[in-house]
Amino acid sequence: MKNLKGAALLGQSGGPTSVINSSAAGVFLEALRQENITAVYGAAHGIKGVLNEEFYDMSLEDLDELKRLKNTPASMIGSVRYKLADPKKDDTDYQRLLEVFKKYNIRFFFYNGGNDSMDTCNKISKYFKKAGYDCNIIGIPKTIDNDLFVTDHSPGYGSAAKYVATTFMELYLDATVYDIPQITVVEVMGRNAGWLTAASYLATQKGLGPDLIYLPEIPFVLEDFFEDIENVLKTKNKVLIAVSEGIKNVDGQYVAETLQPLKVDAFGHAQLGGIATVLADEIANRIDTKVRAIEFSLLQRSAAHLASKVDVEEAFKAGQRAVRAAVNGTSGRMVGFERVSSNPYKIKYKMIPLRQVANAEQKVPLEWIKPRGQGLTQDFVDYALPLIQGDSKAALVDGLPRFAQLKKIRVPKK
Repeated sequence: MKNLKGAALLGQSGGPTSVINSSAAGVFLEALRQENITAVYGAAHGIKGVLNEEFYDMSLEDLDELKRLKNTPASMIGSVRYKLADPKKDDTDYQRLLEVFKKYNIRFFFYNGGNDSMDTCNKISKYFKKAGYDCNIIGIPKTIDNDLFVTDHSPGYGSAAKYVATTFMELYLDATVYDIPQITVVEVMGRNAGWLTAASYLATQKGLGPDLIYLPEIPFVLEDFFEDIENVLKTKNKVLIAVSEGIKNVDGQYVAETLQPLKVDAFGHAQLGGIATVLADEIANRIDTKVRAIEFSLLQRSAAHLASKVDVEEAFKAGQRAVRAAVNGTSGRMVGFERVSSNPYKIKYKMIPLRQVANAEQKVPLEWIKPRGQGLTQDFVDYALPLIQGDSKAALVDGLPRFAQLKKIRVPKK
């Protein structure tokens, strides 16, 4: 697109992470430096904030607080799960978006999120282009699930993976202190891609991880599961199990869905969770031993106290590069990563067409997954280890993290 002049707007969407605000910091700080950007706004709760004309004026924030966003978890300006309709069937929202963008002269739009967010970005980009409205639109990746397509990895994954691996190491030490048999089932997030559950294998590599690991990429067979547990029990009286919330049976149905009714979210996705408890109950009915179920749930998403420095810095630079690309005339793209080497670790940034990313999923390669819950191959270890390196966290005040404190001053509606 053209080199434009006007306001810049950032929205955050989907589940929070440890580093989504680091990307926001990159956007805000870089946008405030750009001569062609006349105002810098943050949308309150993503695309819904745009539809409702609810913006924060980021130029009124203290720069030190914006810098602290790098180490502040979750979505500071609010997130959302809102699905835009197909504009060919209903373009009501798109007409409203166009009206709002024109009213505030928004010429640079950044949307920070996962698969569905990139779909939203793509739809808006195409609609505005068809309507003849010049606006450079860039997607900024984020997802702990690491399932965005065409990019080597996604901001948010490295820190969440570090949390999963570290917590499994701590849990292993706790779960093995007693001299009585015990089976512990730990549920990790991951709907259709098992990247996050796979990170537990990094703990196994250190001798302090799960004995069995089950990912959504491999069909889950309940009878095989019991047999796998019995085989571990033959050599040790403790079994630690990592299981993805999204494991599916041979028919492709979520195992959780076969054992309990599930609700769906705004995008029609089944709201998973609880598979550890369900499996623990099944084990208790079959094996006479103590069984515990643990669900990491929200704890794994925004654990900034275990953030990876690599993850924090890459997320920040993704925000910066999104702004620079937009100001230089790029639109309809997402900032992505291409791995140059793993040892030493080196990446280069690339601009990926949104149409290639929207609603596509990147799963753990099947050749990286060992059969019958036995873990992952060295290829996965070589891939994941560079992403969890380094330490980057908020400064402590009275022993507690000092996160960003934004004023969140609303832009007057026009």
